[in-house]
Amino acid sequence: MATELTHDALFVYGSLLAEAKRIEILGHCVEVIDARLDGFQRRRARYFYIEPTAGAVTAGMIMLGLTEEDWRRLDAYEEVPSLYTREQMEVVTSDGPTQCWVYLPTAKCIKQ
Repeated sequence: MATELTHDALFVYGSLLAEAKRIEILGHCVEVIDARLDGFQRRRARYFYIEPTAGAVTAGMIMLGLTEEDWRRLDAYEEVPSLYTREQMEVVTSDGPTQCWVYLPTAKCIKQ
């Protein structure tokens, strides 16, 4: 089954799971729903990151309704493109699979 890309949604799996951190960065609350990313394992160096791992599942949530300003703030927080890149990936919610954005680590992120 094909999934649609949700342009205003971001799957989070690290520090952005905390509502207080999201509010600190964005300056407002956003709607979130539980989700998972199959085939990736959450790891941590200095920062949380995910890496492809057969059979692994990363639990997280999807932040919904993000604005252009929200993306600017999030990309700055995640230090795109130095520490992370933002890629479209399929994640799974209680309603099934959906495509949204995910921050993936660069080599610099993993080495820290």
